[in-house]
Amino acid sequence: MSANSTVSLDADTAKHIWQVLRMEADDKVILTDGNGVAAQGRIHTAERHKCSVTIESVETHPRKGKVLHLAVGFTKNNSRNEWLLEKATELGVGSIIPVSVAHSEKTYVRNERWQKILQSAILQSKQYYLPHLSEITPLEQVLKQHEEIGQKLVAHCIDEIPKRPLSEMLKPANDTIILIGPEGDFTQEEVNLCLAHGFTSVSLGVQRLRTETAAITVAAYFNVMYNGEV
Repeated sequence: MSANSTVSLDADTAKHIWQVLRMEADDKVILTDGNGVAAQGRIHTAERHKCSVTIESVETHPRKGKVLHLAVGFTKNNSRNEWLLEKATELGVGSIIPVSVAHSEKTYVRNERWQKILQSAILQSKQYYLPHLSEITPLEQVLKQHEEIGQKLVAHCIDEIPKRPLSEMLKPANDTIILIGPEGDFTQEEVNLCLAHGFTSVSLGVQRLRTETAAITVAAYFNVMYNGEV
């Protein structure tokens, strides 16, 4: 994207601008590449599946605040997974990692559709960074890939393993990864493996939350704690 150029948007983005945002020709709009570059422009044409924008200026926005990496045991219910993807993106998470563990259900990954959900969510929430969505990744690999993260947390419901409230353990000024188990939770062996890799055991409260509810609880708390600059 460059100033004084005209870009044609893909059909899904055009539909979002026309049907969801209710924008029309001559309205001002901000476009992004999902990597911090933002282009301000004016809509030239706006139809259900067709939209073109004349770019007036382009600027780069450095990422503010700390980054949350959300590693989650996705469920077999794709509608719940997609809700999680949408809401986590709106809350500004840096990456979403579907993690494979002992109690994981078989998840049908729909990469193209899921990427469109992420793109629609950053448009809706007026952000400049698209979360990185990983392939389904075994727990051991997730642990190795994030050894250098400043803050590593694992949330679980196992009574035999001591844990502290998230509100006490989440510290400012650190990039963070948190592991959220699937339906059926992590096994005790998996939590112990996380602890051996430097993770801290945390609780999300007395209620037993669904996987996607737990993930969004963490993302929302992190977002508020850092004043929305995640």
